[in-house]
Amino acid sequence: MISPCISVCVLDPDSELCEGCGRSLDEISQWSRMTDDQRRAVMSRLPERLESLARANV
Repeated sequence: MISPCISVCVLDPDSELCEGCGRSLDEISQWSRMTDDQRRAVMSRLPERLESLARANV
């Protein structure tokens, strides 16, 4: 599985999520060691996280 990284590596100070991909620092650092199922689980949460980040930054 490919990474959701879009090379916009900026952490939101409130949520501590990456504003580019929506992952936490822990998820980013563990990505290469996760199983495909773990990665799919993270990927399924990213659209909602990114939407929440966008709303918070309006």
